[in-house]
Amino acid sequence: MKGALSWEHQPPRLILRGDLDRETLLPLWNQRRTLMNQVKTLDVAGLQRVDSAGLAMLVHLRAQAEQEGVTLALSGITDRLSTLIALYNLQEIIPVN
Repeated sequence: MKGALSWEHQPPRLILRGDLDRETLLPLWNQRRTLMNQVKTLDVAGLQRVDSAGLAMLVHLRAQAEQEGVTLALSGITDRLSTLIALYNLQEIIPVN
């Protein structure tokens, strides 16, 4: 479904699918503390679209994990997401391999 965001919580992995944008991220934001419990990898390969608000969410999730002593890895970064990360000069915050 276009415009939807879904996730699958499989600690130590959280898998995101769909669109991560300002229209869809509120449910994820509201549940972020519970969802990120025991998560060490955020799988973003299933994201079809990410806008600047979605990118800010990813930055926040990494920062939140870091505050809790966890290094959150992002796996499955697409070329489109990699380009967005580069446009905002966030390669040091979200490493792209």
